[in-house]
Amino acid sequence: MFDTVINNVRLLNMDDVVNVGINDGRFAKIAEEKMTGQTTWNGRGFYLLPPFVETHTHMDTVLTAGSPRFNLSGTLFEAIEVWQERKQNLTVEDVFDRACQALQQLLSYGVLFVRAAVDISDSELTALQALVKVKKYFTGKIDLEIIAFPQDGLMASPDNQKRMRQALEWGADLVSAAPHLEPTREKGIESLRFCFQLAQEWNKAIHIFCDEVDDEHSRFLEVVADLAISKKYDLVTVSHANALAYYNDVYASKVIRLVQQANITVVACPLVNSMMQGRADRYPKGRGMTRVKQLHDAGVNVCMAHDDIRTPFYPLGTGNILQAAHLGLHLAHMSGQQDLHDVVQMITVNGATCLDIHDRYGIEEGKPANGVVLPANDLAILLSEQPKPMYVFRNGELLSETDPVETTFYYEKMTT
Repeated sequence: MFDTVINNVRLLNMDDVVNVGINDGRFAKIAEEKMTGQTTWNGRGFYLLPPFVETHTHMDTVLTAGSPRFNLSGTLFEAIEVWQERKQNLTVEDVFDRACQALQQLLSYGVLFVRAAVDISDSELTALQALVKVKKYFTGKIDLEIIAFPQDGLMASPDNQKRMRQALEWGADLVSAAPHLEPTREKGIESLRFCFQLAQEWNKAIHIFCDEVDDEHSRFLEVVADLAISKKYDLVTVSHANALAYYNDVYASKVIRLVQQANITVVACPLVNSMMQGRADRYPKGRGMTRVKQLHDAGVNVCMAHDDIRTPFYPLGTGNILQAAHLGLHLAHMSGQQDLHDVVQMITVNGATCLDIHDRYGIEEGKPANGVVLPANDLAILLSEQPKPMYVFRNGELLSETDPVETTFYYEKMTT
């Protein structure tokens, strides 16, 4: 007798339907044989996946689209201007309430591990204070990592260097930089060196917002890779890397080799990248996303993330990471059966690699019983319909339940 049993589920790497027994909050047995438990859930032949991992989002800007105004041009730079206005009126309560609402939405879509950036350009670090409280509030439900993100730059806004240190003292988990937003290439490189030095001092992981521009001359990704290699620093992540799509193929191949050698994770954000990038291109316009398939084929750990949810940077979004994966596979031309499998890995297992949580992640005997049961028994259906999970559970306890959508037809069906 198990504490909990999930019957009739399909694992990603197994053809047969299995049953799962859970004891003391951990997966105790995974087998085809029937099991009994004090609590039993019927998986109905659907997929049981490990929880989704959101490797790049923003919980300070979330749900602020239209406040104080909409981003009419849709560009990154107007979005930054709008956010500069909005953050003048931030309060801890404001950020806390919006972030909690957003994280609850993510949880309903099966996301239990989140890495979120928080802008530290505010002298009071208001948003950071709120996110530290949010992190504590969701303990035992969602694991939240906080990136100290200098939206105004580290060299362009030197006070952010001091605030970055303060953010780490107050509870931020990762250091960051946005070198393409610095005034010159030299200052961008200087910001990266500062970031690596600080991370080494504090023994923190690094998450760089890198080359988020449609400019083949924005070449900070190679600098990040070189620093990671020369300093022998693991746990480095870069997001966006849009400029990589504009590099000539010879140079791009060189950079990708460096990224692979440096063991860097690359996070693509298909929804936001495709919306923001390519706006200044003449036709044919760029797709707006980095070289996902080429990076993946080269052995780089690639993730896909939802990124913004209804912000000045992106006015849409629900937090459903399957939507990002669905668009991402289109932009990356990943439509083969193995490709579909690999894309699902990019929002699950690859995300766990990015967050370095493999010791407590995965549908394996002995691991914490965290997972999602999704109403689909085929990867094409899963990625096409992007359904809410039927069950989301953490340590064997049910956190949310959503009945699968069913349609009733009120007309006589045709027969042959």
